[in-house]
Amino acid sequence: MSRIGVWNTAFLGDAVLTLPLLRTLRANYPDAELHFWVRRGVGSLFAAQPELSGVHEFDKRGGESGIMAAARVGRQLAHERHSLWISAHTSLRSACIARWTSAKVRIGYDAPWFNSWFYTHTVPRRFDELDEIERLLQLVRPLNLPQVLDWPELVLPEPARERAAAFRATHAAPGVPLLGVHPGSVWATKRWPAEYFAEVVRRAAAAGARIVLFAGPGEEAVAREVAERSGTLGTPALIDLSGALSLVDLAAHLAILDCYLSNDSGPMHIAWAQRTPVIAIFGPTVRRHGFYPRGPKATVLETGLDCRPCGLHGPQQCPLGHHRCMRDITPDTVWQDVHAKLFG
Repeated sequence: MSRIGVWNTAFLGDAVLTLPLLRTLRANYPDAELHFWVRRGVGSLFAAQPELSGVHEFDKRGGESGIMAAARVGRQLAHERHSLWISAHTSLRSACIARWTSAKVRIGYDAPWFNSWFYTHTVPRRFDELDEIERLLQLVRPLNLPQVLDWPELVLPEPARERAAAFRATHAAPGVPLLGVHPGSVWATKRWPAEYFAEVVRRAAAAGARIVLFAGPGEEAVAREVAERSGTLGTPALIDLSGALSLVDLAAHLAILDCYLSNDSGPMHIAWAQRTPVIAIFGPTVRRHGFYPRGPKATVLETGLDCRPCGLHGPQQCPLGHHRCMRDITPDTVWQDVHAKLFG
């Protein structure tokens, strides 16, 4: 293989979960050029990844949203002469782009049904049997590779690591743990109530921890609500980084935490991939879908309600109007695990 392309233009967390697939390809094809295609805004996170020869963004919601734009991308890729093209995305547009690359070997999932028209090899995704990392690794089965790697080792630029280390040295004295809190989510039903987050923040501050508050674009209001309700706004106990970090700097700051409390989100995946102790609160989504934080330092908190899950990502409103999947996970329950991770 001289040039390999991997296509996954789904969400941020999906791109992180593709890292074991990329690492596996690099381990087995050390001399090949390996290129990774992601959705717009995500590429910077992988710019320092040593396995990759290039990271490319696809504006699937903007200028490249139409089929004609996708055709232009496909024709461009055809000129680049890929030996192998692997698509982890199941849309018709992704299948068309795969075919337009003219790669000799093109691998995708066997569903939807039309995929067999566009790929030279298809594999079952086995959604109800495997976790997402293992589902993605299914895509190399036709290659019969001798070495398979299953952990998403995320490598960040050294300047971002240095900035995060300086942040910790400034804000957390030796013996003072850092709790990261990220109360936002694109999907409203994925958000644990702000007053619940605030109670955990209040208890952590009273116990002597420093709290780092994170929020992405559009999440600043809920982050401020958490700070105000907790009574820590304007105090040394709380460092508010809401909307202040680039994606790469966010990733680096997640790596220096002693515990990270989050909803089911893309940054959650960035944190556990770096082996940060993570507590993830799952409401409308469920662990058994396979998109959850892994490893001995990760905890997933969820309820056993019969109405779960109500979607792969979670709707904007609870279909039953009660949002018990989140409200039944109490601050007392969460604080027990937070305290254990912060203070041992």
